[in-house]
Order: sequence, then C-alpha cells, then structure tokens
Amino acid sequence: MNNTVKKYIHQSFLGIGLLFLSTSCNDFLEETDKSNFTQNTYFTQPKHAESIVNAIYADLRSTTGGGFNGAPWMMLEFATGLANTDLGQAQNSINVRNLVNNSDNSYGGTYWTSSYKGIANANLAVAKIPGITMDESQKAKLLGEARFLRAYYYYNLVRIFGPVPLITEPVDLASKDLYPPKATEEEIYKLIVDDLVAAEAAGLPMTDKTGRVTTGAIKSLLSSVYLTMAGYPLQKGNEYFKKAADKAQEVISSNAYSLFTDYNDLHNEATENSGEHILMVQFAPFIMASGWQTSIIPYNKGISAYSDETGAIYANTDFVQTYEPGDKRAKEKEFYFNEYTLSSDRNTSVNLGGYFIYKFFDPKAQLETTSSGLNWMLMRYAEVLLNYAEAANEAFGGPSPEAYEAVNKIRRRAELPELQGLSQQEFREATWREKWHELSYENKTWFDMVRLRKAFNVKTKQFDDYVGHQFSYGPVLKERELLFPVPTAEIRNNKNLTQNTGY
Repeated sequence: MNNTVKKYIHQSFLGIGLLFLSTSCNDFLEETDKSNFTQNTYFTQPKHAESIVNAIYADLRSTTGGGFNGAPWMMLEFATGLANTDLGQAQNSINVRNLVNNSDNSYGGTYWTSSYKGIANANLAVAKIPGITMDESQKAKLLGEARFLRAYYYYNLVRIFGPVPLITEPVDLASKDLYPPKATEEEIYKLIVDDLVAAEAAGLPMTDKTGRVTTGAIKSLLSSVYLTMAGYPLQKGNEYFKKAADKAQEVISSNAYSLFTDYNDLHNEATENSGEHILMVQFAPFIMASGWQTSIIPYNKGISAYSDETGAIYANTDFVQTYEPGDKRAKEKEFYFNEYTLSSDRNTSVNLGGYFIYKFFDPKAQLETTSSGLNWMLMRYAEVLLNYAEAANEAFGGPSPEAYEAVNKIRRRAELPELQGLSQQEFREATWREKWHELSYENKTWFDMVRLRKAFNVKTKQFDDYVGHQFSYGPVLKERELLFPVPTAEIRNNKNLTQNTGY
C-alpha cells in the first residue's frame, strides 16, 4: 500500500449498517465483492486499521470542487459579503450571497453528509482498532489521526449549524442513535477538545510530507478551537484566549513551519505538505484531480485550456481595494489577478473585469494539462501566527513583543510597515484586518465573523457589529445568518431534529 494519502484514493465510507472498503491505489478501479465484509470479520489485521483511517480522509474532498453549479466551499465565502459570481445558474451561491438562503441548499447538505460520513468512519476506527493485534506505536498513531479527523469534522459542523447530533459510536439499524437529537454546543466542543488532546499524545510527527495528520496540525487546530471557545457562542473568555495563545506558541516554538517567501508557493505542487502548509486535502492529477480550477477563472474569457470557464467565484473589487497601498498581496498575480493571456494567443492579454483568486490557481493545469493535482489548503502557518497575535493580545491585556512579531512577519512578507505603539483595541482590530486580508477566500473569514460577531466594512475599513452589517451591494445580516439551516432532508428523515431559528 502506498504510503501517501495523495495516492491512497480510498473512497470507503460507512453507510447505516453496511461498510464498503477498497484496497490500494493500484487496484482501486477493480470490482470486488464486498458483500461478505462485516464490522466483526473485517477488523482483524493491521492493514484493516490503516484502511479505515485512510477512509476518514476521503470526505475532506467532498466540499471542494467546482463547475456550473458552484461548489460547497463557496457557501462560506458568499456568506461574508465579499465574493461575487457570474454563474447565473448557481442558485445556491446566489441565495447565500443575497442572504435569502434556505434549508434546500445542497451546499449545506454536502457539509452535513460528508462530515457525518467522516465521523462514522472515525467512530468505527476508534471502536475497532484497539482490538486489532498490531504494533502498539502504529496503533496509537492511527487512533490519533482518527480522533483528530473526528474533531475536525465536528468543528466544522458545530460552527456551521450550531447544535448538531453528537455520535461517538458506530451506528447500525438497531442503534439507539439511529435518529439522534441535537447535542449542546458545549457538549460538542468538549468532544472536540478531548479528541484533540488525545491525538496530541499519540506520538505523531510534527510534520509529514505525505499529507497525513501531524502533531503540528493537532496543536494548530486546538489553538483555533480554544480561540473560538473564547468568543461566541460559548464566550469562555480570557482563560481560553490564554490556552489558544499557548498552543499556537508551541507550534511557533517548534520551528517546524515557516512562511513562504514567495506567495506562488501557496499553489505550487512542489511545496505541498511542507513549509507554510500545515494540513492540506490531498489530490493527484488524472487519478483524483482537484476540481475547483474551472470555478476560479472568469466566465468564458478564453484564457484557460479548460473548456469550462465558469466564473463561479471571485473577489469583490471593493474588498481588494481595502488592502493598504503597496500591499504585495493585492498586486497582480499574487493573491488575485485581473488580466491573463488568451489560450488562442499567449502573447495577448485580456482584462478580466474583476479580481479573480490567484492563490488557488494552477498554472500548469490551466495552460496545459486541464487536470490539476493541486492540494486544498486547510491550515497554514500564517493562520497560526495571526491566531497567536490575537489571542495573546486578549490574554495579556495588550500586545507583547511576541504578538507584534507574529503579525509583523505577515506584514513584512506583504512589504508593509511593521505595527508598533498600538493600544490593545488598535492592535485587536489591526490583527483582525490582517486576518481578513491574509486568509481571504480560504474558508476562514466567515468563521471569524461569527465568533467575533463582527463584519468588515469595506467602505470605512472598520468593523461593524455582525447583526445589522450591510453588505456593500445591499443585503443586511440578520441574527439567523449566525448559523446555516439544517438541511431539509435531515429534518425530514430525523424527527428528533429541529430547524435553526429563522429558517
């Protein structure tokens, strides 16, 4: 079995009462009769433990992608009021952008079902791997990966939907948890923290070029979780700001990660799973290709080798114009691009009429192969630095030299003057602003908006209260937009579920 997640391509998942498991990359296209596999007969060998853990990773891919119907990852970007689309048939995107979203939105349905598929496999791994006779060190590491991934899926669910069912054991048709009610957010966060603390002690390496879960990823996610718990909705305050700062500091002090000097390395296959990248979703061209390239290029401008150019998502111009003068990130083909050569004549450039997202752009696939193996970014070192700066400022009553250094590393790379001499409030908002600009369109901003109850005003460049904030193109955020609706199909199938307020 190949030792990298990129090459595993396991598509196994646990449905209610039936487990489907594939083997390795070399034979994943072969048909095999899996009807004789059961939970009791399958989990007997070390390779079975590896297989089920590999399966947990598979659903990380489910929300990425693109095409003429948009893609689930875009839901979290249109909800910020900072993204636009030229794709008229992508009604799910348009409804979120215009704040008229409803529970029939398939984006939310994909987040829900893919997360619970990943959780189902994680539950199976946690329940079954301890009984397999195998090397105890490897067993501990596999359990650590499983518990991290379960925590990651629940972290997304609780932030997107609020209270959701909390399932920690394998489920079949006879299970009492077949139709579970919602758990409280407090209960869900407790499981998340417990899983991450257990994973932290599993003996995983600090980094791993193959793309598997690492101790660095565990500590980074734990810092993010503590930071969220310090804010809304739990509002645990200073103790958790301190926990968030301490955990981020452990990542920083490890010297295992560093910022790329060139922004192009953020979307360079050669630098994946290393340097600034802490955790990525793994793809491979022509085997398990990444699918968002057609979505981030402008609508039918003739610049790409792809036949489809959907214009499914791009940055609002008024947001890009909030970057400070001279900010390298806002320059052409750094984080964004607004001109490109024509596929019919690479000596001729065309103005694209907007700011498209370059940090996800795969030049080789766009110009030549039309099959991208670019990995999807989940966590990178820049986020850890900014989380540390924000948390330390809150925990210690103002910016320390270490907090300044964390945010100034980001600013120096952007060729901006360093921050200095700020009050706690000034540093707080400067760090928030840096987050909006550095982590833009990486599925981070909406989560920050909700935990802070703040939204960035592109006209004033200040922060408004979330509820009542008006997007630059008109719609106004209401309290209901602090959560997404529970998918209609889940409400219909599970009578113990209730819909979120306002939907």
